[in-house]
Amino acid sequence: MSESPITTGPGKAADSSGMDEFGYAQTLDRSIGKFASFAAGVSYISILTGVFQLFYFGFSTAGPAYAWSWPIVFVGQLMVALCFAELAGRYPVAGSVYNWAKRLSSGTPSWLAGWLLLISSIMALGSVALALQITLPQLWSGFQFIGDGSGPYDFAINGVILATIMITISTLINAFGVKLLTKINSIGVFVELIAAVLLVIALFWHINNGPEVLVDTRGFGEGKPLGFFGVFLIAAMASGYVMYGFDTASSLGEETKDPKKTAPKAIIRAVTASFLLGGLLLFGGILAAPDLKDPKLGSADGGLQHIVLSVLGGPFGKAFLVCIVVAVVVCTLAVHAAAIRMMFAMARDNNLPFSRQLSKVNPAHKTPTVAAVVIGVLAIIPLLVNITQPAIFTILSSISIVLIYLSYLLVTTPMLRRRFLKKWPLKDDGTEVGFSLGKWGLPVNILAVLWGAAMTLNLVWPRQEIYNSVPPFEWYFQWGGVIFVVGVIVIGSLLYRLRIRHHTGVLAEHAAVAPRDPAEETEGQYLPCPVHHRHHRREPALNGVPSTRCPYELEVK
Repeated sequence: MSESPITTGPGKAADSSGMDEFGYAQTLDRSIGKFASFAAGVSYISILTGVFQLFYFGFSTAGPAYAWSWPIVFVGQLMVALCFAELAGRYPVAGSVYNWAKRLSSGTPSWLAGWLLLISSIMALGSVALALQITLPQLWSGFQFIGDGSGPYDFAINGVILATIMITISTLINAFGVKLLTKINSIGVFVELIAAVLLVIALFWHINNGPEVLVDTRGFGEGKPLGFFGVFLIAAMASGYVMYGFDTASSLGEETKDPKKTAPKAIIRAVTASFLLGGLLLFGGILAAPDLKDPKLGSADGGLQHIVLSVLGGPFGKAFLVCIVVAVVVCTLAVHAAAIRMMFAMARDNNLPFSRQLSKVNPAHKTPTVAAVVIGVLAIIPLLVNITQPAIFTILSSISIVLIYLSYLLVTTPMLRRRFLKKWPLKDDGTEVGFSLGKWGLPVNILAVLWGAAMTLNLVWPRQEIYNSVPPFEWYFQWGGVIFVVGVIVIGSLLYRLRIRHHTGVLAEHAAVAPRDPAEETEGQYLPCPVHHRHHRREPALNGVPSTRCPYELEVK
């Protein structure tokens, strides 16, 4: 059963977890503290993973000035994070984006929000684990198991092997329980933050270039239709690909102590800390680079790692590379954990195929073990494409980010609509609220929607540099982003409209109010409906099993 209501003021009682409003029972282990919640958001963003993995791309596309995309992306994502913090202050539940969309819009858009984020998280898991290939062989050549890295498939095959090993380890840790996960995650984030601070100090201590290099376009964009602005938009993806996932702090809300107060603060602190340290790493690395004309700075086997090794020398440089590996490991764990919570959240609403199996919670470890294994297996499959068709995997990796931005839009857009209709924030009904934007809510929400739409368009635009950068140069590769996004949305919509929506409803084992004897108590029982946001009477039992199907199959318009 869910937690008992707590008193929030004179005459006011509210559920401290936010689960009562969804009709969910407490089935997961509520053991995550403040730092672990903050660490979940930080480890998903993972500046040491993202910044080091994508520096070479941004630098090779727009030169040193690409670093200015970092503060721009931060401002936009901060607007989204503030909206999410307000929602987390009221609804800190598993699969937050999906459950928030349920509260703000009708059935199809809310289901799509969860569907898009689930697909993107599975693909992102493989992409993050693949980052080990960029760092481990530079740390020690023995990690290059296949060839010496010079063969046509050495880099790709070795990356798949390392990523598969990492995902397997992540699956075992995530399946074992949230306590082990958060313990490893918290230690890893602590190491990552300390390493980032020390690395920033070391880079600024070894400055070789003046600040003017940060505004020097160095001829990038010449001959392009939009000049430097055009290549800057492309390079901005290197920052846009990093600064997301802060909603993970709320997605672990059902496992967090005092979640309505903890989750909002964790979201804002995670994105802010990542911005500060990531920005200092970017600018410090560029200013400390011994030679900004070195082609290694713009190659996948060089990048910011090459600067660190060049500036700090062997032992110290290697030590920081170890910290980057730690960051990749905890980032993989966090992405995996977020994907599990999304799958679990949708499955307990009977909103996925095989929902009953996917929503099973291990009684000993109190974690969705089946979902952990399924996501691990699904994440490895796209990696196999990378061996012979890296162009396709690049498309999939890029699209995973587009889907995340789209899923965020499916929350911020209906939230803005409700603000205009004076339906959000909700009127004071005695429910505890952990965070509110107050009078700033409307302008922040408007900026969040405008930013999300602009960034989504920029990310999905069919540019050759992103979607068709290596042979064979085919039109369907260049338009792969658009085709894939449309395909995921269309397939998902048809799946939901034609099949899933007719069976949606909280599964009995996850409902806050469940009958004692399913064979006896069939009619007259009530369960919450995730489509209509209220309790409906059960349909008669079938073969002694109570139905959780919503009798109203038409969605609220």
